[in-house]
Amino acid sequence: MGQALLWGTLAASSLLVGAVLGVIRAWPQRLIGVVLAFGAGALISSVAFELAEEGLASGGPVPVAIGIALGAIAFTAGNAGVQRLGARRHRGRSGPHDEDEGGGPALAFGAFLDGIPEQAVLGIGLASGGGVSVALLVAVWISNLPEAIGSAADMRRDGSTRRSVLLLWTGVATVCALATLGGFALVDLTAGSVAGAISGFAAGALLVMLVDEMVPEAQHKTGPLAGLATVVGFALAAGLSKLT
Repeated sequence: MGQALLWGTLAASSLLVGAVLGVIRAWPQRLIGVVLAFGAGALISSVAFELAEEGLASGGPVPVAIGIALGAIAFTAGNAGVQRLGARRHRGRSGPHDEDEGGGPALAFGAFLDGIPEQAVLGIGLASGGGVSVALLVAVWISNLPEAIGSAADMRRDGSTRRSVLLLWTGVATVCALATLGGFALVDLTAGSVAGAISGFAAGALLVMLVDEMVPEAQHKTGPLAGLATVVGFALAAGLSKLT
């Protein structure tokens, strides 16, 4: 149990590290875009070679498909709520950044939704005797980092205080770390089809977040370099996925 909490905390720590980096200084928008694009590539690899692949192996296609659908619906609905809250909060304001408002909270919400099942998979692997997937651990870490940097930087730019940003990401990181402990504790209930659905849920939430938030934000901030940075992130994470 202690080992699961340790690995879960390590995996989730990049969320807080990224948030700290995002608030300590004003990062150039182009650099944030490159970092987001790199993280998007790593997440695409994580979906393809870790979550979907492991889900199909443990639960089969039907549970994975159901999980993907639920994850996609959950992120879409939650993100719509975040956007509505952001619109009400900023109603009446005008300025050059209006089109991007809500992007930071949406990325945080995406990290929360995909981080819980993603890290639960780490706990399941530990409890089942399979050990920690180094590839998944590293992919989670490197993909969380730019996600948190971009979100925290966007929220600071839109007027959130450093304290509120760090509190938000501390909460997200804590819940995600505890999800590893939950996966370890509930391993008897998460075998087979349930484990496949959990992996599918994470994959679905990630895919919608990538298409709706992360990739467009990276493209908007970076331009032509977004595609190259995405491929580099994908290649690195794909290579890591084959280490174990």
